[in-house]
Amino acid sequence: MSDQQLFKITIDNITIEVAPGTTILQAARKIGGEVVPPAMCYYSKLNGSGGRSRACLVEVSKGSEKDPRPMPKLVASCRTTVMDGMEVKNITSNRVLEARAGVVELLLINHPLDCPICDQAGECHLQDLSYEHGKAGTRYEFQRRTFEKHDLGPYIQLHMTRCILCYRCVYTADQLTNKRIHGILDRGDHAEIATYLAKSLDNDFIGNVIDVCPVGALTDRTFRFKNRVWFTKPVNAHRNCPTCAGYVQLWMRGDDVFRVTARKDEWGEVTDTPDGKPGWICNECRFEKKHVSDWIIEGHSKVNRHSVISQNKYVGVKTPEETFGKLMNERKPRIFMDIHDVSEINKRTIDLSLIEGPATSDDFEKDKSTHE
Repeated sequence: MSDQQLFKITIDNITIEVAPGTTILQAARKIGGEVVPPAMCYYSKLNGSGGRSRACLVEVSKGSEKDPRPMPKLVASCRTTVMDGMEVKNITSNRVLEARAGVVELLLINHPLDCPICDQAGECHLQDLSYEHGKAGTRYEFQRRTFEKHDLGPYIQLHMTRCILCYRCVYTADQLTNKRIHGILDRGDHAEIATYLAKSLDNDFIGNVIDVCPVGALTDRTFRFKNRVWFTKPVNAHRNCPTCAGYVQLWMRGDDVFRVTARKDEWGEVTDTPDGKPGWICNECRFEKKHVSDWIIEGHSKVNRHSVISQNKYVGVKTPEETFGKLMNERKPRIFMDIHDVSEINKRTIDLSLIEGPATSDDFEKDKSTHE
C-alpha cells in the first residue's frame, strides 16, 4: 500500500502537513493555540455541520503551488479544504479580525444579555467569542427579537431568544435519533427552532442537543438555577449502560451530583469512547442517574479550555502578569477597602474550593473558633 501524499499548508506563518480532504479548520486544530479560528456551528462529530455562523472566516493569501493567486473573499475555514502550498492568514490578517468582529456583532443583535441568570454562563462559546473577537459597543438601535420559552418534554427547555441558529441540535437529532421531530420553521428574522406540532423530544439520545448547543438556548431542566458551573467540579465517571457507552462527566459539589454531561475535548466537542466511537450519552445516564452510587468515579477531569471552571484546579491555566507596577514605577495600587477586613464571610484562611459541599455558616464558625 503506497503512502498517501500529504499537502503542506501554512497558517499564520506556521507550516504543517495534512492529508488531502482536510479542511483549513481541521489543519489549524492540529497546530493549536491562537491559530485556531473559532467555530460556533461546526461540530466534527456531526456530518454536514458548519458554514452558517461565519465565525471561522479566514483569508487565503495563496491558493496553492500550482495556482498561487489569493482568494478574493474571506472563506469559511470549516468548509474549505486545503491545497498543497496553500497559505492562510487568521489572526495575522486585519480583514479577518474586522470581519470576525462584525460576525460577533451580528450574533449579538438579538441575543439577550442575561448571562447572570443563564445556565450556560461560564461555558458559553458565545461569551468566549464576544470577549476575544468582539467590540465593546453595538450600533443596533432596534428592538430585539423575542420568543416565548418552551418545555420540550420533561428534561429540555428551549430559550429561542438565545438561539443563534447554528443547526447543531437539528443535526444531532437527525443523526442520533430514529425520527427527528424538530427543526427550523419560518425564514429570516422569524426563523426559529420548533417541534413538529408541539411534540416533545422524547428519544433516548435527544438530550445530546444540550451538549452541542454553543449558547444557552437548550438547557437541562433538571439542572436549571441549581448552581453555577464554576462552583462545581467536573469528574470523569462511567457505568455499565445497556443503551450507550456510559462514559460521562459528573458535575459535583461534595457528594452531590448536580448534572451529568458527555465528556468534551478542548474544542467543546464530545470525545470518543475507548473503543473509538463518539461518546454520545443516553437520557437515562444524563437525567436520571444523579447519585454517586450510580457511577464508577475515575477522577477529576482535566480542563484545558480557557474557562473559569479551570481556575486554580487544573492544568493549562496561566496566571496573568501584573502590569500596574511596571507602568507606575513599581508603585502599588491604592486599595480603598479590603473585603477580607470588612466581611465576616470572606476570610483568607478559608479555601472555598476545599469545602465538601456548599459552604455554610458552620464552616466559618469553625475557622473563627480556631483562631480565638
